[in-house]
Amino acid sequence: MNNPTEPTKPKKENLLVNLLLNIIVPTLVLTKLSSEEYLGPTVALIVALAFPIAYGLWDYRERKKWNLFSILGLISVLLTGGISLLQLDPKYIAIKEAAIPAILGIATLLSTRTRYPLVKTILLNDSVLDVDKINQALEQQNHQASFNKVLMNASYLVALSFALSAILNYVLAKIVVVSSPGSVEYTQQLGKLTALSYPVIVVPVTIVMIFAMFYLFRNITRLTELSLEDILVQQ
Repeated sequence: MNNPTEPTKPKKENLLVNLLLNIIVPTLVLTKLSSEEYLGPTVALIVALAFPIAYGLWDYRERKKWNLFSILGLISVLLTGGISLLQLDPKYIAIKEAAIPAILGIATLLSTRTRYPLVKTILLNDSVLDVDKINQALEQQNHQASFNKVLMNASYLVALSFALSAILNYVLAKIVVVSSPGSVEYTQQLGKLTALSYPVIVVPVTIVMIFAMFYLFRNITRLTELSLEDILVQQ
């Protein structure tokens, strides 16, 4: 029987629902329904943006936890909507696409000089790793200083992944989004940009991030003398 005083763990995010509402549905709306015979470019854009905004709010209600990347995703969606509805030059889409990962990369590097490195939020996550057990083992082995060096190197790798994302985002947006805001072509190009972002951007960035995780996990097990199974949170 569960202890009534034990805090309820937040629900896990459903990756399929995430992809469906943040990527697939908005892409289909932008590319298939933006012509005048259906929704028209402006209404299609509003409808497409409504899905990730609604998902972000619903996810917070279900899991009772704001996620840094969910917040940035919502900001990105709102900026896209603002740039489009105000009919600004398409170059601002490319700048916006590059700015968010660039800011994250800079924040990752700057946070290494604080007590709360951002890499801990990204990689050393207490929903995946038993952080308390890891810290206890590091203290027992007197390897805290060595682990701090590992975290610094991992921060450089994470910052590199964000830098790569910024470059790829900018180049892809400049190539894909070339029409004037408010036109059917522009709205369809936003849909194409959304669809292409996963294979063109997410895959190479994920490879770098996985390498950073592998580097961190390998060094955690080396410095703590614990197995991988020991440092993972038991489900």
